[in-house]
Amino acid sequence: MNRRTYLKSTLGLAAGSLMPLGVVGLAGCSGTSRNIELAGFAGTTMGTSYSVQLGGGGAEAAGNAAPDTEALARDVDALLAGLDASMSTYAPTSELSRFNASTNTDWVRLSAPTTAVLGQAIETSAASAGAFDVTVGPLVNLWGFGPGERASRAPESRDIARALSRVGHANLEIGTDGAVRKQRADAYVDLSGIAKGHAADRVADALAARGLDSYLVEIGGELRARGTKPDGLPWRVAIERPSAGRRAVYRVVSLEDAAIATSGDYRNFYDDGGQRYSHSIDPRTGRPVEHALASVSVIAPTTMTADAWSTALMIAGPEDGLALAQDNALAAHFVVKSASGLAEYHTDTFARHIAT
Repeated sequence: MNRRTYLKSTLGLAAGSLMPLGVVGLAGCSGTSRNIELAGFAGTTMGTSYSVQLGGGGAEAAGNAAPDTEALARDVDALLAGLDASMSTYAPTSELSRFNASTNTDWVRLSAPTTAVLGQAIETSAASAGAFDVTVGPLVNLWGFGPGERASRAPESRDIARALSRVGHANLEIGTDGAVRKQRADAYVDLSGIAKGHAADRVADALAARGLDSYLVEIGGELRARGTKPDGLPWRVAIERPSAGRRAVYRVVSLEDAAIATSGDYRNFYDDGGQRYSHSIDPRTGRPVEHALASVSVIAPTTMTADAWSTALMIAGPEDGLALAQDNALAAHFVVKSASGLAEYHTDTFARHIAT
């Protein structure tokens, strides 16, 4: 069961660190709106935390009763529990775990949410030339970043080669009728690079279906915003400074009817013999990335799109990632490590979101 808390945040004050990886949600910065409170709730899901902030609007703005926050939280908990039961690789009874355990290469029917996420994943894999690939799971597990025991030593080269042979988005196929099949019996799917984004979108859809048109949804650091705050200003979201030792705001962006996701190499890693290995595994080489890119943030219409592409660009690296972002008209922000510190650059489509 999700442990839930109820939130009230005041506009103009930071609502705290809303994500564990790369983005911190802020409740706004308007000095004239400090007495306007935002209702909301928070809990746990998918091995991480989630939060929902409600900015009013919708039915409430039309003169109807404010939403029942407790009932809304119960519905969101149930929705997220259902998604976790479908897509978790940590639960052996989940739909995805059963699919991974099967050696059946016949067409099978998966739930509509799982199939939708797989479809987006395969599309992003093709568009990113394999930098994003949900069949990377055997490598993630081998390097000790999956459901098994956390590793402290790099695997042997022969084991990397064996796991790499199982990786490739072409090992999955989705039929025109929505059925799914493995092209290789030992294909293994890991949706951790896209599932939280999908979940944030589903929560946003649930809020919109209840007549709400102003909210900020966050799941494990992936955020989806709709409308504006009660003061009429966009939601403000901070990209976290990519530092393993402390948490600090690096860049603030405005978000209105859009989503943002960040991928980075500075939270989940281990050291072996003086070499740092991050959880960002390149599905093309079988090894953690070694380039200087520290984090990538992507703004997109849906959190699932932003989530998948931030992962793809993080794997691709500084130069190739920027080229991919430009080729696919993505609003992307890059933070790169250098001898003199951190440097940042972004695509032109990202610039209009930067708060001043």
